[in-house]
Amino acid sequence: MGQIELKQVTKSFGDVQVIPPLDLTIRDGEFTVFVGPSGCGKSTLLRLIAGLEDITTGHIEIDGRDATDVVPAKRGLAMVFQSYALYPHMSVRKNIAFPLKMAKMPQDEIDRRVAAAAQVLNLTDYIDRRPGQLSGGQRQRVAIGRAIVREPAAFLFDEPLSNLDAALRVGMRMEISELHKKLATTMIYVTHDQVEAMTMADKIVVLQAGNIEQVGSPLELYRTPRNTFVAGFIGSPRMNLITGEEAAKHDAHTIGIRPEHIDVVESGGTWQGTVGVAEHLGSDTFFHVHGTGLAETITVRSIGDVSLGYGDTIHLSPRTGEIHRFDKAGLRIA
Repeated sequence: MGQIELKQVTKSFGDVQVIPPLDLTIRDGEFTVFVGPSGCGKSTLLRLIAGLEDITTGHIEIDGRDATDVVPAKRGLAMVFQSYALYPHMSVRKNIAFPLKMAKMPQDEIDRRVAAAAQVLNLTDYIDRRPGQLSGGQRQRVAIGRAIVREPAAFLFDEPLSNLDAALRVGMRMEISELHKKLATTMIYVTHDQVEAMTMADKIVVLQAGNIEQVGSPLELYRTPRNTFVAGFIGSPRMNLITGEEAAKHDAHTIGIRPEHIDVVESGGTWQGTVGVAEHLGSDTFFHVHGTGLAETITVRSIGDVSLGYGDTIHLSPRTGEIHRFDKAGLRIA
């Protein structure tokens, strides 16, 4: 079992409160992603769960028992950091086995667990190599293997892919997601990359300044963002947020519409504008448009390579059923 509950947890550094009172339940076997901009408190929250930082007030429960004052080694959690933190003079086998050696586990049990982890992570062929002989992705898999062999109640990942290049990040995203399916163990994953959050999570926790802005499945956050912060943060490219006269037409202070919900039409259309930058990606084209009568520059996603470029006039039709409305406080209007 790996259910984790945070009850009115706060964290302060001196007189500065970085985590205001917070309640959160992470269910057993769930893949939960903490996401938000830099400095929003997501890594601090993860370290509070791990016991690497002391909470200021409140309680943390793991599997129904109070773990607030339990030392990290006794919480039954395994953490994978941004840096691989591997021992360069040790083989893959010895790096993975290290925490079990420290726990004085019998050698036959160590061998069994290391072999099983290496197989799950496709490291069997590299088991006798040293970290310097491995790629970045392989080194990260060794770090994950070192966590797997402990058979924890939950895995904690602190931006584990940020040191990898773009292609490796995509591959490792898939590998970690598949690993979760195989192990069916609770995983908490911290990232500033909302694409990672959308593609990996069962549940996303969006944080800003230590506050939870919204909790839900990726599609819930995409389809029904609770406020303008979530609306602008979830989705790639981000949702267009429009104020002024155009929003007032919809009885709102701000309206939001995603780039993929604005159609490029040959003529007419609801909005007309001028193309600023056109990003031709082959399968998609992103237009950054200065709209006539719109206070904000908007982004439009069009399927395929549309032959419009800088300075061209563009006609747009937003899909009215996909328009989101927000009040002056930035909260969603039902």
